[in-house]
Amino acid sequence: MKLIAIAVVASIALVASGAASAQEALAKSDGCLNCHAVDTKKVGPSFKDVAAKYKGQADAEAKLVDKLTKGAGHPATKAKPDDVKGLVKWVLSQ
Repeated sequence: MKLIAIAVVASIALVASGAASAQEALAKSDGCLNCHAVDTKKVGPSFKDVAAKYKGQADAEAKLVDKLTKGAGHPATKAKPDDVKGLVKWVLSQ
């Protein structure tokens, strides 16, 4: 039974890391990583700092998606709407 539980946890971790890698690749291709890094400040704040700023705010995802798609206080992204939502979820999970 323990072996099955370990296998399930390992599978979930692999899927999660694959999704994170995909989001990081999308952030790179969309140009996000030109100004941001996951854990260090560059031109813009780190993704971890962004996540900390919006932690506990129920409307954080909607605010950031709106900001990124409209270019309100941040350069507008050219990513597809679903990709922007995925990126925002990934950033907020940091």
